[in-house]
Amino acid sequence: MENTVHMTLAAATALISEALETAGARAAVARSVARALVAAEAEGQVGHGFSRVADYAAQLQSGKVNAGAEVRVEARGAASLLIDAECGFAYPALDAAIEAGLPLADSAGVAVMAVGNSHHCGALSVQVDRIARAGFIAIMVANTPKAIAPWGAKDAVFGTNPIAFATPRVGDAPMVIDLSLSVVARGKVMNAARAGQPIPEGWALDAAGNATTDAQAALAGTMVPIGEAKGTALALMVELLAAAFTGSAFSSEATSFFAAEGAPPRVGQTLIALKPGGDYAERAEALLASIADMPGARLPGARRLAALARAEAEGLLVPQRLYDGAVALAAGS
Repeated sequence: MENTVHMTLAAATALISEALETAGARAAVARSVARALVAAEAEGQVGHGFSRVADYAAQLQSGKVNAGAEVRVEARGAASLLIDAECGFAYPALDAAIEAGLPLADSAGVAVMAVGNSHHCGALSVQVDRIARAGFIAIMVANTPKAIAPWGAKDAVFGTNPIAFATPRVGDAPMVIDLSLSVVARGKVMNAARAGQPIPEGWALDAAGNATTDAQAALAGTMVPIGEAKGTALALMVELLAAAFTGSAFSSEATSFFAAEGAPPRVGQTLIALKPGGDYAERAEALLASIADMPGARLPGARRLAALARAEAEGLLVPQRLYDGAVALAAGS
C-alpha cells in the first residue's frame, strides 16, 4: 500500500500555492489554482488534485501556460459575459467569471459566462457547487483534448467533455452532478498502461475502432462514450457550447493537459447561473426527498458530500510521492 502524508486542507493549499509560485505563477494565480486542486482532492476527485501539480508546474516553466496572463471580462449581452483566460490557468478565469456573473444572474435572472483560451479546469463540481451555494442553479460544460470518436467512426474528434449541474437546497448542501462523457476517465487507462495491466472490455477501442483490453492499444485509439451514440451527441453539444461559443480550440485541435511541450490547449468552458423563483425550492426539495426515501436509491453526489465532510474534519491523505514532488517544487529543486 502506498505511503501517505496527512495534511490539513490549509496546509495542502499553502504547499501547492508555494510550489506553483516557485514555478513562476503570480501569488494570486497560485492561490486560485491551489484552492481548486485541494477542493477536488477533498471531494475524492484525486485525478484533479495533487496529481496535477507537477504537470502544471512543468507547463508554467515551458510557457505552455501563460504565467503573465491577465484575465479579461467583457459583456456581450445583457446577461452574457466573455472571459478571456489568455492561455493562463483556467481557475483565475473561472473565479472572475463567477464573481462577475452572479450579480448579473441576480438582477437578470440568468447569466451566461463563456471562458475562452483556457486550460484544464479540473473538477467541474467545484465550480457549480460555488454557484449553488450562492443560491443559483448552475450548469457547466467544458471541452478537453480529443479522446472520443463520433459513434461509428474510429478517429477521435471530441474530448471526454464533462457536464456538471448543481442546485441549491433548503437547509442542506447543494446537490451536485458531475460526469464526463466516456465510460471511464482516460486516466484509468493511462494508469493501467503504466502498470502493464489490461483494462476491462467496454472501456476503450483501438486505433481501428475495435474493442480492446490492451491499455497501450486503447491509448492509441479512443474512449468508449457513455450511452454509445447518445454519448457522442452530448459530446458534440458540449463541443459547440464550450469551444465554438467561447471562440476556443475544438478538442481535435487542443494539445495535451499533461505534456509540457506544445502550444497552449486553448479549450473553453461555459457556465450558466439561473436564479430560482416561485416555488422552485419547495418543489425541488419534494422531488429530491421522494428519491432519497426510495429503498435502494441515493441522490447523486452523496459520496462526494461524505468525502468533503471527512476531509474537512480529518484532512487529506496525500500520496507520499506527490507530497515529496510538491515539496521539491516549492524548494525550487
